[in-house]
Amino acid sequence: MLRQVSRPLSTASRSLRLSSRSFSAVAPKMAAGDTSGPAPTANRDSFGRREAAEEAVYIRQHELEKLRKLKESVSEQRKHLDKLDEHIDTMTKEQNEKK
Repeated sequence: MLRQVSRPLSTASRSLRLSSRSFSAVAPKMAAGDTSGPAPTANRDSFGRREAAEEAVYIRQHELEKLRKLKESVSEQRKHLDKLDEHIDTMTKEQNEKK
């Protein structure tokens, strides 16, 4: 008789324990670079391509501007070196004439 009474209690307590468990969500495994956003559609894909093209144009223009400034700087330095060469030549000529 005692066994019959304990059996329903254990079943009741087991169901009580199961109902009070919290649910756990397992994080989905993602590939490298996956942002788990919505899948790209044709519209998003064309927007992405256009945006990438605009970025490439911007970067290209920026690099061309940096290259232009660098060429100007090299040109100015070359002029300065030419003046220094002229000065050295005149100084050596003057030294040779004094001897």
